[in-house]
Amino acid sequence: MLYAEPGSSWWPVLWGPVFCAVGAGLEALTGPVHGLAWILVAVVLAGMTAAWVNARRKVCAVSVTPVYLHQGQDRLAVAKIARAADVDAPVSAKPLGGGWTVPRKTTEVPLELDDGTVVLAWARHPDGLIEVLQGLVAEKPR
Repeated sequence: MLYAEPGSSWWPVLWGPVFCAVGAGLEALTGPVHGLAWILVAVVLAGMTAAWVNARRKVCAVSVTPVYLHQGQDRLAVAKIARAADVDAPVSAKPLGGGWTVPRKTTEVPLELDDGTVVLAWARHPDGLIEVLQGLVAEKPR
């Protein structure tokens, strides 16, 4: 693995249980605590958030190996990339990853393929992705 972005970390799963702990603490200040209800809500919120995080880790993950660029659900052979820097992206450029647009909080990285088409890779840290891809493109036999 030459470059990797997981898509999401697991810490958001703690939001629900922390919210419920604060709620139970505030409830303790005013009277009896409904412990079972707070635990049930904490488990439900943690479960829903875990499903969301798991989906983001599949759909928004980026990884580069010497052979492939993986973006969400798409896999692009590095051998097909002709240029990874100073590429102008036309409006019709297709984003990698299977979506209509690049994911939120990511930056577009236009890539020119060996057939002349331009696709949009994306990353939270585009400079790192461009650096790795430029190194791989420079190493390709011509």
